[in-house]
Amino acid sequence: MRYEEFRDSIRNGLRAHPQGLTWRELKDQLELPQKTPCYSWIARLETEIGLERSRAGRSMVWRLA
Repeated sequence: MRYEEFRDSIRNGLRAHPQGLTWRELKDQLELPQKTPCYSWIARLETEIGLERSRAGRSMVWRLA
């Protein structure tokens, strides 16, 4: 999967769930092939689509700003 496909999938998934989702939820719902997200891609998502991640217990919730 190329970064652009990953970015668009994450953006669309989070737009559909404004309350946010964990990585596991995103991975399962969007059928992403990555076991864990690439940290350099996360940094790009923060800049390009306004990704915000916040701790909720033991998980990180991903949402759009």
